[in-house]
Amino acid sequence: MTQETRDRLIEAAARTLREEGYAGTSARVIAKAAGVNSALVFYHFGGVDPLLLAALDRSSAERMAAYRGPVEAARSLEDLVATATEIYRADLEGGHITLVSEMVGASIARPELRAEIVKRTDPWIDFVEQALVRVIGGSPLAKLLPPRELAYAAVTFYLGANLFSHLDADNSRTEAMFALAERVAPRARLLTVRLPRRRG
Repeated sequence: MTQETRDRLIEAAARTLREEGYAGTSARVIAKAAGVNSALVFYHFGGVDPLLLAALDRSSAERMAAYRGPVEAARSLEDLVATATEIYRADLEGGHITLVSEMVGASIARPELRAEIVKRTDPWIDFVEQALVRVIGGSPLAKLLPPRELAYAAVTFYLGANLFSHLDADNSRTEAMFALAERVAPRARLLTVRLPRRRG
């Protein structure tokens, strides 16, 4: 029953955050959506923010599991751009973008959330870096744009796109950025050719 209650609260927290936003999310509202007493929010999680972070963690873990296969299957920059575009669209449709945007927005006024948000972006930076190393590692492009720094840029863009999605009603501007990346990727192909190792 304890795990079932935790699961219900996490699911209700995610749903409430997506539908009501951070400002409209409280222990009472979440508990009502879960069909439990609001005291259980504090009993199981210690407060609303830890519960919301747990909801973000679950969504992130589910996405990592779902996206690992397609990302690992990418063999070129074009593949990575196409996969990133599909991930963004899936996150937008599935509501994960709203979860991230609300928590990032809340961290502006609540400094204690900042470290927690940063900690949760690190695995994604590592994930993107690994994909980039596999695709462009050892190439001239990797020397020009080191995978680690490029991974930071990609995650930064993603977070910015998350926030901007609330202003870009039809997502046309964000889609235009992905379209630009699709046009640039083939032109950068020559820069991804590995250089032969020099012998002694």
